[in-house]
Formats: sequence, structure tokens, C-alpha cells
Amino acid sequence: MTTRRRAREVSLQVLYEEDIHPLRELSIADEFLAKRMLHNKPLIAFAQELLAGVRKHRDELDKILTKHASNWSVKRMTTIDRNILRMSTYEMVYGNVPGRVSINEAIELAKRYGSKNSGQFVNGILDRVLREHTESKKEAASKEPAPAGS
Repeated sequence: MTTRRRAREVSLQVLYEEDIHPLRELSIADEFLAKRMLHNKPLIAFAQELLAGVRKHRDELDKILTKHASNWSVKRMTTIDRNILRMSTYEMVYGNVPGRVSINEAIELAKRYGSKNSGQFVNGILDRVLREHTESKKEAASKEPAPAGS
């Protein structure tokens, strides 16, 4: 299976490892990606972009998640759930993956790698993230000036 879902799985493994061992060399992650993605360049690029985005925006992603996770801090979440949420939130807010697609992929990862309740937990938080993000985009679009000549 060399699909984007597989790329997300491998990215989740890398993020999990980085959460546990934050001083790990990034080159090791790149080697791991290449091997696990069977040297499929488009999938490696997708996984690297996802990892780079989550790493770069981790603080903002954690703030978004904390805002939408009622009575949960990001640190209290399981490592798996936390990183699935970070990846999906990155895809919705900064990436070009449709929100529902990202949520569905996150739920599948949570069901496969998380606890019994991870799928519902991830779905609930990401649904709130998507709702707010969609509303923000609509507000921004309504504030843009009308094109000249209309």
C-alpha cells in the first residue's frame, strides 16, 4: 500500500518518535520515510511536506487544538491522538486537503493506532476545528472588496 494514507501513517510514526525523543536527527526521519514509502518520490514529498508543516506550526496547531478540546490540554492527550490531531489540523488550516477528507483520514488513523475511543475523540475536536476554519474563511471572503467594474 503506497498511498497518501500510508504516507500519513508513516508521518504519524515519525511524529510519535519525535514526541518521545525530541532531539532525534531529522536525517533519520528522512531515511525512514524513504524506506517506508518504497522510494516513491511523490509520496515521500507529501509526507515530508506534512512533517515540515506540523513541525513549523506546532505551537499554533497546539493552540487551535487546546481551544477546541474541551477540558483537555494537548499535553494530556495520548501521543498518538495528539499527533493525528496536529496532522489533520495542519492539513485543514495550512494545507490544501479538503477538511472532510482530512478528518476521515484522521479518524481511520485513530481507529487503527489509538485507543478504543480515539476515533470519536479525534472526530469531535476536528469537527470543531473545521467549523471554525470554514467560518473564518467565509468571514474573510465577505470582507474582501468587490472587484472593480462590478
